Amino acid sequence: MQTLEKTTHSADTNSHNSLEMNNPVPSAVRMETKGLTVKYGSSIGVKEVSLPIYDKQVLALIGPSGCGKTTYLRALNRMHDLTRSASVTGEVLLDGKNIYGQDINPVIIRRRIGMVFQKPTPFPTMSIFDNVVAGLKLVGIRDKALLAEVCETALKQAALFDEVKDRLRDPGSSLSGGQQQRLSIARALAVDPEVLLMDEPTSSLDPQSTNRIEELIHTLKNQVTIVIVTHNMQQAARVSDRTAFFYVGDLVESGPTSDIFTKPVEKRTEEYITGRFG
Repeated sequence: MQTLEKTTHSADTNSHNSLEMNNPVPSAVRMETKGLTVKYGSSIGVKEVSLPIYDKQVLALIGPSGCGKTTYLRALNRMHDLTRSASVTGEVLLDGKNIYGQDINPVIIRRRIGMVFQKPTPFPTMSIFDNVVAGLKLVGIRDKALLAEVCETALKQAALFDEVKDRLRDPGSSLSGGQQQRLSIARALAVDPEVLLMDEPTSSLDPQSTNRIEELIHTLKNQVTIVIVTHNMQQAARVSDRTAFFYVGDLVESGPTSDIFTKPVEKRTEEYITGRFG
């Protein structure tokens, strides 16, 4: 089975296949959608969206509630496979290869394209340590030294290690809301993804925790490509390099964030940015 798999932290998982990306597309585009349409039964979630996602940049998806932002985001790592009524057409390319191609393993896709959800999602019965390394254990990695190393690295990447290093055996649910969200980010980072999807990652957090997550996004984009859904236009302006504006399932406009917020081309974009609707 083709898996779009990449090499990981250990020789235990260094299996290769014909779609492994030894020679990435020679451009700044890491992912791209071409004519992407997602339907739920007869209802259209997003319609024929073509959009590049650039390597080691932050792309913000903005628009009013129900406009298709999260629908689009979930299509980027095949999360709609888990919804019986959903159908996806068009292409989602990762390094030039369609992740919806025949015999592509969606589990491997979700390791290469990680996701952080709106609400923190620690596994409540697991320790902080086990939360972080859950994805590695799932694929059979049991080397204690390796797991410890990956856990520490991921927690440091998520700016959480110093706060929890002496309590790694405590339940993940014992952390504050902001810490739980950073734990969720550490868990996503532990499997070494190339792209990180974030669906309203600060919507349930206090201002201080929101600031920590935004600072973390600035740091992480040096290592991983990030796509973030946000209702907060100020947040989009602060954290993103590029912005895409969705409305009623359509991609209305996309481009550098500074252009979208200061000189949008489309009237609907200008009206949304200036608060005339939404």
